[in-house]
Amino acid sequence: MEVISNLVEVHIFRKRKDGIEFLLLKRAGNQMYPGIWQMVSGKIKEEEKAFETSIREVKEETGLTTLKIWIAPKVNSFYSDNSDTICLVPVFAVQVDKKSEVKLSKEHTKFKWVKSKKARKMLAWEGQRKAMELIEEYFLNERCFLNFVEIKNTI
Repeated sequence: MEVISNLVEVHIFRKRKDGIEFLLLKRAGNQMYPGIWQMVSGKIKEEEKAFETSIREVKEETGLTTLKIWIAPKVNSFYSDNSDTICLVPVFAVQVDKKSEVKLSKEHTKFKWVKSKKARKMLAWEGQRKAMELIEEYFLNERCFLNFVEIKNTI
C-alpha cells in the first residue's frame, strides 16, 4: 500500500462583528459523495504547490478571491479502496472579504455561510470538524498557541 498526498482541504472564512463564519458547499448529485456539505477541496496539479492549489480551487469552486491563507496545524487522512492508498491531506484556512459574492461551480448546488458550531454539525467527517474547530480557536482566541503559518507574497 502506498501513502500519497495529492489533495487539499480549504476552510474559507470571513470575519464578522460577532466572530467568523465558514463557507460550506453542498456537493452536486453527479459528484462523489453527492449531497454532502463540505469545505473546498481539490486535487494538486503536478506543477503546483499545495497552497497554490488551495488558492486556485477557492477561485474555481466559489469565485472568491483569497485575501490571506494560512497553513493549519492539521493533516487529514483517508483510505481509498479504489487505489489501495492512504491519502494525506494538508489543511488550509483562507480569509475572504466579507462582502464578496459566492459564484458556485458545477461541483456544488448550494452554499451557506455558517458559524463554526453549526458548520461542524453539517460536515460528514471528524477530521474536517476538528480542522474547523482548530481554525476557529486560532482566530478567536488571543491566547491560542496553535502554530498557524501565514503564507505571504503569493496572492
